[in-house]
Amino acid sequence: MKRARILVSSLALSAAAFVGILSSEGYTETAVIPTKNDRPTVGFGSTFKEDGAPVKMGDRITPVRAIQRAAAHLSREEQSFRASIPGVALHPAEYDVYMDWIYQYGTGAWSTSSMRRELFAGRYSQACSALLLYKKSGGYNCSIPGNRICPGVWTRQLERHKKCMEVQ
Repeated sequence: MKRARILVSSLALSAAAFVGILSSEGYTETAVIPTKNDRPTVGFGSTFKEDGAPVKMGDRITPVRAIQRAAAHLSREEQSFRASIPGVALHPAEYDVYMDWIYQYGTGAWSTSSMRRELFAGRYSQACSALLLYKKSGGYNCSIPGNRICPGVWTRQLERHKKCMEVQ
């Protein structure tokens, strides 16, 4: 049975989604460049430090600090996400999917995304399908079968799309 949609102002990222984001991102103790032409990340995909400075190659972090940094980052992103779609109602699962997307791509990309426009128009299935438009990394199309440059980018989009469509 499908759950009712709830105004985004009343929703929060689920614990399961938080763990899923950390699992999808994977942990690195030392900064790495995850895909070609990407910026350095450390911990669970963090590209910025708490003070707003960008992560640099050679930066290190402990697992506990990485979880704290990810939680703080998601808390800030949630506030921006909710403010970006006032009056829109989502299933909790949709909320989690879009927050996962925002953790990877940021609220700047979200604010101009077709997903946001489709949600404002009440076209929930189309918003889910718009997730599949984000298939590039470093200028490379990650959806090309057999790609070895960024297969995780496309796999993650397919997973998000599936979860989103399951509640339509």
